Amino acid sequence: MDSLTQIVLGAAVGEAVLGRKIGNKAMLYGAIAGTIPDLDVISSFFTDTVTALEMHRGFTHSIFFSVVFAPIFAFIVSRYERYKNIKDWSWLFFWAFLTHSILDAQTTWGTQLFWPLDIRLAFKNIFVVDPLYTIPFLVFLILAMRQKKEAKKRRVYNNLGLFVSSSYLILTLFLKWFAYQNFSQELKNQNIHYKAFTVKPTPLNTILWTANVETENSFLIGYNSFFDKNPIQFSRYPKNHHLLGDLANHPKIKRMIKISKGFYTINELNNVLYFNDLRFGVLSIQTNAKNFVFKYAIELDEEGTPFFMEETKEKQEGKKLLSDLWIRIKGN
Repeated sequence: MDSLTQIVLGAAVGEAVLGRKIGNKAMLYGAIAGTIPDLDVISSFFTDTVTALEMHRGFTHSIFFSVVFAPIFAFIVSRYERYKNIKDWSWLFFWAFLTHSILDAQTTWGTQLFWPLDIRLAFKNIFVVDPLYTIPFLVFLILAMRQKKEAKKRRVYNNLGLFVSSSYLILTLFLKWFAYQNFSQELKNQNIHYKAFTVKPTPLNTILWTANVETENSFLIGYNSFFDKNPIQFSRYPKNHHLLGDLANHPKIKRMIKISKGFYTINELNNVLYFNDLRFGVLSIQTNAKNFVFKYAIELDEEGTPFFMEETKEKQEGKKLLSDLWIRIKGN
């Protein structure tokens, strides 16, 4: 999830663990702890693109990290804070770390919660930024923050924030199930034979959902709003995996394919091959759009080793997407 959401969640967890004893400092340290797992992005400055992608939401988002590093951070904080109970500080950091990872597991990228096992959980029931999750949570947190640490209302507000946000997450699982059923029925109605398909919410909402459908030679991308009255239209993207040629056998290419879970296409422009990670779709809901969210140029170094360069995205594309989403959410 986005940084603000993780800060809010961490602060609420910190309050639940230590709020009665240290007041708003519990929220402060919970908020800090809630951002620590995302420091794995620093790896992108020291490694190649593929390695950075493999590390993202890996070790720092694992149960192992939560167990090992919670007491380390607790020991450090207890050295200079007036409150010295290392066990309590350990619980604060542990639950802030763990809830951060569990929340991230609800998104499309997912988390390697059981690292070092090569298992990435990605339930894809909430977009990485969702105001309906974050804003009510933030309101309750602010209300709790304004109360004295001994006040009953403080705990009530904080618990309400945790309850409402968690209830919304559960609701999104049911919404995803409904969307999955809609896509499944539509694929049947249109007599589309497929190997597999995945469903996820579109940006900032859980009303409009999108599906990636794998067929023999292509992928289909379609959108379904719960207000739709007409059949779903699917855009078709040829796999073009053959364009990789001998590169398909290179370890780095294989690693990138594994990262994408096999949902990728290849296209060629001006003698440059591009790797398109379809898990995150395109920055447009227009039919047959080509501006993929994650698109990488495949370059070769002097020794012929491939490396990936992510294509930059234009701000105008994001603004246009938000405008189109608002229209499409209302139905087709």
